[in-house]
Amino acid sequence: MDIVALLSDPAAWVALITLVVLEIVLGIDNLVFIAILSNKLPKEQQSKARRIGLALALIMRICLLMLIGWIVTLQTPLFDLGITGEVGEHGTPTFETAFSGRDLILLVGGLFLLWKATKEIHHNMDPDDHSGEMLDKNKGVAQITFGAAIAQIIALDLVFSIDSILTAVGMTDHVPIMVTAVVITVGIMLIAADPLARFIEKNPTLVMLALAFLVMIGLVLIADGFGFHVPKGYVYAAMGFSVGVELLNMIKRNRRKAIAEAAA
Repeated sequence: MDIVALLSDPAAWVALITLVVLEIVLGIDNLVFIAILSNKLPKEQQSKARRIGLALALIMRICLLMLIGWIVTLQTPLFDLGITGEVGEHGTPTFETAFSGRDLILLVGGLFLLWKATKEIHHNMDPDDHSGEMLDKNKGVAQITFGAAIAQIIALDLVFSIDSILTAVGMTDHVPIMVTAVVITVGIMLIAADPLARFIEKNPTLVMLALAFLVMIGLVLIADGFGFHVPKGYVYAAMGFSVGVELLNMIKRNRRKAIAEAAA
């Protein structure tokens, strides 16, 4: 189907809008990670790191779309451990012992995300221990080098990009629609990246909440790699509920602060 036919096909527009919404939802994880990581850089480098990180995510996803045939083969099992798991109530094993390329990537990405989020939580709980990282004396938090930040962003971009592309393949067969959806999604993320990072930086309690989200996402990736498919709706519903509770706490704290300042 050529471009003109796609533009005149209502089903193609529905697929594009649906795919953009799904890609934005899936991209929240990536955006939170980039925001937390870039906030550890010197002030003048933060916005640059976020732009480079998201630009690399865009390039990576478009390149993967050009290799769509290879991406689909990542779901083919590479080896089987041959372990017989317990059988569930519907007669199916409760876990998979055959691992594909996608499974291995999700496992490595999940472990990396768990390690990184746990390390950042430790830094927040014990600010005197920075494990060799530079210390920003003005903020009292550990910093990392620009190159280290970009390298870690690229590593997670790869994991999230493959998951994103496989989702796109399940939604439509037309590569132009996939590329358009990816470009629109990353463009929205570029607009939202700086405000989100500033909001997280100004509200320290949100940093811990965001890190907890990353731990949960890491566990979900690992579970997915082992064949335990956790519905993403449950994950994002839990995240949305937690954010809602934290926003109420922020409003309460701000009102108390305003009353105290007025009384003084």
